[in-house]
This record gives sequence, structure tokens and C-alpha cells, in this order.
Amino acid sequence: MSVSRSESRVGVWLIGARGSVATTVVAGCAAVTAGLQPPTGMVTETPPFADSGLPALSSLVFGGHDTLDCPLPKRAEALAAGGVLPPGLTSAVTAELAAADRDIRPGGPLTGDTRDADELIAAFAADIQDFVRRHGLSRAVVVNVASTEAAPTGDALPPSSLYAAAALRAGCPYVNFTPSTGLHHPALASQARSSGLPYAGRDGKTGQTLLRSVLGPMFAQRALTVRAWSGTNLLGGGDGAALADPAAAAAKNAGKERVLADTLGTTPQGETHIDDVPALGDWKTAWDHIAFDGFLGTRMILQTTWQGCDSALAAPLVLDLARLTARAHESGLSGPLDALAFYFKDPVGDAPSGLAEQYEALIGFAHSLRGAEPAGPGEGAGLPQSAGEGRELRPGEQTNGTEGLR
Repeated sequence: MSVSRSESRVGVWLIGARGSVATTVVAGCAAVTAGLQPPTGMVTETPPFADSGLPALSSLVFGGHDTLDCPLPKRAEALAAGGVLPPGLTSAVTAELAAADRDIRPGGPLTGDTRDADELIAAFAADIQDFVRRHGLSRAVVVNVASTEAAPTGDALPPSSLYAAAALRAGCPYVNFTPSTGLHHPALASQARSSGLPYAGRDGKTGQTLLRSVLGPMFAQRALTVRAWSGTNLLGGGDGAALADPAAAAAKNAGKERVLADTLGTTPQGETHIDDVPALGDWKTAWDHIAFDGFLGTRMILQTTWQGCDSALAAPLVLDLARLTARAHESGLSGPLDALAFYFKDPVGDAPSGLAEQYEALIGFAHSLRGAEPAGPGEGAGLPQSAGEGRELRPGEQTNGTEGLR
């Protein structure tokens, strides 16, 4: 495992804390910490990150919000029965799952909830701040791993944006691992800039789009003309059910298709479809059919098939992002963390779309964190910084405003 300079404890507050991804995150962190499993899939456990001062996995404390009431140990048993978690792991980490479950608070808004947006934000922020105080945490990172929501059609803040606003109000960095609106809502733009907090997102890149971010640049670099690129996704579980909503699927597909436009320099014919197949559970299959022209106009085809377990692909990335964002906060960085584009379909900030360039930027970020001075007293989670106190990654992004989220 990588060496951490900080022995203080760091909170990871998960939105959707009783879902498959969150359960796999908590169980996986406990298993790796105990030496029961290797850190496969965790980029932050590779040599380039060894001296970046990331919080140790053993220092992470989990909690979160959810509208479900299924306890984490029971959820983990279901995942083990479906082959997502290895046999015997659930019983080995039951204590850690139960501890995290005790720190999960009711989310919302639920049917019949009469609280307005500000009241909900205040309640969610108070939950996070209470979590930080009770556990004596140096800081906490809020990570959205809830099911995809449809893009908002009016001015009202959708649930993902309520949680994002609560993170800002609690003084916590925010990571959006979903395609949901989160901090992208126009009403939160100035508050995000003036908060002095780092943030990252959106929509974790775990399978089909990961492959597209490699293949797109390949075609462009080899001067091959892509005429059409079509894709189909089959998946079940909570994501499959959520993405059966055409509006939610459209939000998800936008990032997938944007990667192609950005890496190819043009928008090829074809669409991406998502089909809900409940019998697949947490497993997904993605097909791509790519029609391209070679020398002298010779027409050719490339077809790919990606089959994987969504939670097992996502969980190590969530742990990476929590550690990197916590370290960025500790170092006094604020604003969009462009260098974390490696993890996202639709990254915030100004970042390339090709995976190789994104990885190079990520390694550069890891190097920049070495020797970075910790932020001063009063800048941890639950103790919001004054606007403008954070150190920006790029000139021009830090505002000089004096009001944070109230």
C-alpha cells in the first residue's frame, strides 16, 4: 500500500450509501486494509502515488445519506450471493459494514416531505458536520454514488444538487460519480466558486466509455475515418431500473457520446442505447460497433464487447477519488480538479478526453501533491473556509467574493 504522511482520520460521506457501489466501497476498503484482498483497480495504490501524502485506507471513516433502510451487512450478503463480493468476505468485514451503517442518515426529499430546499440542505449539512465532529475527523469528502436522476427541467434543485449544496455548506469537497446534475446546476455555480473547496466529477468512467477514450484517440492518431459508432448497454440492478427512464438514460449517454466527439474531432453516425435487464443484477454488457474507412476508402469494422461487474469496477475509483480529493483539500486547492478527468466521462474544468493524456495529467497531479503543505487550522470539514482561501489549480478560477453558501 502507498505510504501516507497523514495519520488523521478522513471521512467519506456517500450519497446513496446503501447502494451496491457504496456497499462495495466500504467492504472493499475494509478487506484491503485487513490484507484480505489486494488493491486491484486502485490507481492510487500504484508506485507513482506512493509519496503523494494520500490518506491511508485505514484512516477512512464512512457514512452517508440514503432513502433506503436495508442495513449494509444485509446488502453485502445480497452482493455476495450475486458474485459481486467474494465468498466469506461479508462475514469477515461485518463489523466495518455495521459501523458505517450506523452513520447513514435518511436522505430525501421523500414523498410527503414538506421541507423546502434550504431546509433540506441545512439538514443534510448538519448530518455531515455531526459526522465529522463525532469521529474527530480532519476533513470529509462527499461522494455522490446514487442512482442517475433525469436532468432538471425547471429552476428547482434536484436531489443531487441539494446534496451538493449541503457539501458546500458543511465545508466539504464534493465528488459527483454520477451523471446527475449535482454542482452543475446554475444556481450553485457562484457558490461553488466562492466556497474555497475543491470538487470533481462527473459520471465515473468504468467500462464502455473507458474503452472509447482509448479507441477514439487511436483512430484519430492513425488518420482513420470513423463513419459510424453505435453502442448498446445491457444492465440490471438499481442503475438499470433508473436508466429505464429515457430522461435519465439521455443524461448518461451524453457523456458517452461527448467522448467520441472530443477525441475524433467529429460526431460519427450512430447512437448509444441502454436496456434494463433486471436478471443481470449488478453485471453489465456493453457492445460497440465501429464502421471506419481505411486507405483508398476501404471499409472496415471493429466490434468490441465489455462485460463487467459495475460495483467492482466503480468501487476502487471511488476510493481513489476520495483520497485524492481529501489530499487536494488538505493542500489548500480549490475549484475544479481537472487532473481527475481520468476517472470521468464528463469531467469538470478544462481537460483532454483521451485516456493517455488524462493519465499523464493525473500522474503530474500526484507529483504536485508531494511536499504540499497542509491547510491551516479551521480549514477541515465542518469548518468552512472563507471564500477565496483555497489555492486554485489554475489562474482565474478563484473569485474574490465574500459570501459562501448560507
